[in-house]
Amino acid sequence: MEVITHLPTAEPTAADLAAIDTEWPLIAAELDKLDAEITLIYAEDHGGPSPLDWRRLRRAEARVTRAAAEVAAPPIARRAVV
Repeated sequence: MEVITHLPTAEPTAADLAAIDTEWPLIAAELDKLDAEITLIYAEDHGGPSPLDWRRLRRAEARVTRAAAEVAAPPIARRAVV
């Protein structure tokens, strides 16, 4: 039997936390989109999605697109937008 002597207990570095902070708007937008998709699935069992459900999904998709474009933008361009 092999004994594990090295467990990964390292905390995230400052660079890791900065990367998460930079990508957080995209992560939040993707979570909103997932929530809208779950609402559509749930609505299928309860009379079908409403026009408002579809609009919520389209708006969430648009937020993901905008957030992805901002995360992909070079840091200098990101500062100019703020």
